[in-house]
Order: sequence, then structure tokens, then C-alpha cells
Amino acid sequence: MSETPSISREDVAHLAKLARIDLPPESLDHYAEQLAVILGAVAQVSEVAADDVPATSHPLPLVNVFREDVVRGSLTAEEALSGAPSVESDRFRVPRILDEE
Repeated sequence: MSETPSISREDVAHLAKLARIDLPPESLDHYAEQLAVILGAVAQVSEVAADDVPATSHPLPLVNVFREDVVRGSLTAEEALSGAPSVESDRFRVPRILDEE
């Protein structure tokens, strides 16, 4: 296992400048530590990854699951509206949220 990569305060300040992020000077050490941990994790994965192992985005293959399109019985308009607190013109009546002009 390789040693943890180091990143300096100056590196963090430079990256922040490139990303146009205004970082206070007192936070540079904190972000340097966090970025070093991230770089270490990436280096560790790189050590394990072999040329004969294909890159993947998911550990298991993605498969679309389809079901047969079967016509089933459904509620009539009257049955669907029977539990509505308010009905208008055979539709659910809901409070207006936008003003009409």
C-alpha cells in the first residue's frame, strides 16, 4: 500500500482560485487534509484496478424489466370522485394557487 498523498495549503489555495471559490485562509489546512484523504482513496483504488478488469459503473448488470401490457378494470369517474372533498364539472376541485390575469 502506498503512502497517503500530500497536498499543501498552497495547492488548496490554487485549486480554490481555479474553481473561483473564496476560501478563508484558516480553512486551507482543513481542506488540505480532506483532499489528501480523497487522493489516498483514489490511489488505493488505482492500485487494485488491473488492466484485465473492465471499468464498470454498476457492480451488477442493469436490465429493464417489462411486464405485459394488460387491460384491467378501473374506477369510473363517479367512483373516483366519490371520495373527493370537492367536485366541479366531473373533476376534482382544488384550491387555486395561481392568479389568472
